Amino acid sequence: MANALQEQLLKAGLTSKQKVKDVKTQKKRNRKANIDDGSSALKQQIMAQKAEQAQRDKALNEQRFAEATEKGLVRGLITEVKTRAVSLPADGDLKFNYTLNNKIYPVYLTARLQQQLLSGKLGIVRLEDHSYLVPHKLAERVNLLVPEWVGYLWQPTAETTDTVDEDDPYADYVIPDDLMW
Repeated sequence: MANALQEQLLKAGLTSKQKVKDVKTQKKRNRKANIDDGSSALKQQIMAQKAEQAQRDKALNEQRFAEATEKGLVRGLITEVKTRAVSLPADGDLKFNYTLNNKIYPVYLTARLQQQLLSGKLGIVRLEDHSYLVPHKLAERVNLLVPEWVGYLWQPTAETTDTVDEDDPYADYVIPDDLMW
């Protein structure tokens, strides 16, 4: 019943079978090609979709490139930490505790290594369940790229001037900064 008009026209002899076939194929081609009926709104919509797709592709490519670069830098940091790390002494008698991700980790050091840590020449990086003593510059780079690996990094304090009270009875007594309890 869908082609009732066509059948009636064929029976009346107003059209031929060939013309009916041509009309059907033309309709299929039009549907398949999604031919524009001349409206500019459809053209603008298609152009906007293409531009949006190109923008998404570009952003995705930039993200993939950044991830690859970051992975390369992180891999480079891992190897550099392992190669430039100062070996922990086997006979370390001073326990140095540092906090990383709300956990306290101990490292046993010598007095010389502890002094280097406290003066800012060394830093501690925790990587793959091991603690590494690394030079301060390397610890700063690790802190920039992957801050969750840095266990201890000496930071200069903003205490440039100490307030001195003239009536302080203990002014003549110096309090050491590295008191061990």
